[in-house]
Amino acid sequence: MSEQKYDAIVIGAGMSGSWAVKELCERGLKTLLLERGRDVKHIKDYPTAHMNPWDFEHRGSMPGKIIKDNPVIARCYAYREDNAHFFIKDMEHPYKQDKAFDWIRGYQVGGKSLMWARQTQRWSDYDFEGPARDGFAVDWPIRYKDLAPWYNKVEAFVGIAGNKDGLDMLPDGEFLPAWELNCVEKHFQSIIKKNYNNRHLIFARCAHLSKPKEIHIKQGRGTCLTRTECERGCPVGGYFSANSSTLPWAAKTGNLTLRPDSLVQSIIYNEEKGKATGVRVIDANTKEVIEYEAPVIFVNAGSINTVGMLLNSTSGRFPNGLGNDNGLLGRYVAFHNYRGIISAKFNGFLDKKVQGRIPTSTYIPRFRNLYQQETDFLRGYATTFGARRMRGPEETEAFGEDLRALLLENKPYLGPWKVGSRFMGETIPKKSSYVKLDEWEKDEWEMPILRISMDYDDNDMKMMKDFFEQMTEMYEKAGFEEIETIDTEQAPGLDIHEMGGARMGHDPETSLLNKWNQLHACKNVFVTDGACMTSTSTQNPSLTYMAIAARAANYAVDELKKGNL
Repeated sequence: MSEQKYDAIVIGAGMSGSWAVKELCERGLKTLLLERGRDVKHIKDYPTAHMNPWDFEHRGSMPGKIIKDNPVIARCYAYREDNAHFFIKDMEHPYKQDKAFDWIRGYQVGGKSLMWARQTQRWSDYDFEGPARDGFAVDWPIRYKDLAPWYNKVEAFVGIAGNKDGLDMLPDGEFLPAWELNCVEKHFQSIIKKNYNNRHLIFARCAHLSKPKEIHIKQGRGTCLTRTECERGCPVGGYFSANSSTLPWAAKTGNLTLRPDSLVQSIIYNEEKGKATGVRVIDANTKEVIEYEAPVIFVNAGSINTVGMLLNSTSGRFPNGLGNDNGLLGRYVAFHNYRGIISAKFNGFLDKKVQGRIPTSTYIPRFRNLYQQETDFLRGYATTFGARRMRGPEETEAFGEDLRALLLENKPYLGPWKVGSRFMGETIPKKSSYVKLDEWEKDEWEMPILRISMDYDDNDMKMMKDFFEQMTEMYEKAGFEEIETIDTEQAPGLDIHEMGGARMGHDPETSLLNKWNQLHACKNVFVTDGACMTSTSTQNPSLTYMAIAARAANYAVDELKKGNL
């Protein structure tokens, strides 16, 4: 094929884009993968993977000047000296906050799959049927049965550690062995089981290879060593990233062309043919403008950037953005509410301590408003739970000869256990929440910068109040003491789960995408990242993005071979 013509183009080399390109390449399509950031090769480009704490100039913390210069990204829990190179700098990629929104980004091949939190939960029909049942947003055009085989495929390839928990609100999947809970986590699990019929504490399913299978060994990946240095990039491929898994697999087919440092300015729409014919790319370094052609285009640039790209793709047919006949492109964006935290101490099991680490926490799936509306707020929330043994004052406050004696004695004093949970609330997509192009200001590549407006509402506050009340009750039943609830008052965005803006639906009047993730008004353009989401659920969304991308990619190949695209 010529240098600028391909069978398919995928925009975005992250979590979902890598799955789209893997499927397209495996099905025989010569595919161009465009990534706005730099290339990152597995192992080779993980410069801090094997460094010790004392190898870092600031022992892992970020200097005050860098925090001052990057106030948004510095608020991210994962942003540290050992992986700052995977995050963008605020000043280099500006945006406008019409309402406060902390936009966390990683512009490189692999995207945020290099530093994600790796929890993976399936959605159930309680999630897909939620908007229709509860009267918000629009009805999802798919249900659990449509995604179930694709969840199977993704989980088997990625490698998900978990247990068969038998929960209707959190369907079981293709699991590797889970790690064992510690004694306090098991204690809390038993208290919940004893006192509640519809509440469950489980091992949080996560994308880690506890016991690799043949498919993972073929990918060149190895057993998770539970180093918990995942955000640096894992040299053994113990957790899933696009860099260690899907992208090398796609490259092996011989059908992949990867072009990093390539900002997609717009998708080109041909009015005579009535479809998109390619993309217009700006080289990030030289500013050269290049056009590439393909009959199939997948947009996976990350929810907000995907919306911006579609809005910037104007033509005589689509003066307000590609596929935007109803004016809803960029509307109904939403996120997860992570503002609530609860912590406590526990004086049980003082004869035990934790040995080693596990790569995730435990998880309490949503239990509110599942089977009927029982509260004064819509939808519900999930929560994490973790327990660790605290060090006592003798160890942390000793100095000089006292510290030397303590270390030589080799009997560090351990205090009580510390337990904690974080709120993960579903927010309701609203038309008033938006992503739009700024009319005047442009970035250094002459592309309009984005304006973002999302906020909490009364439903969010009522839900978080219920979280504090219910978790306090559960903590008390478990014998936890000194219970403290904290509203972090953080802006939306630090959840890093922004969704919507090009939502799926049945009706072109109220949605942008159909059940196969095609733009209603431009069938050969597919959107399979977070922008496609009609609602947010309470589960971590990455697994669902990957399943949606795999499903749509295989459909696209079938339609292309039939001559329908």
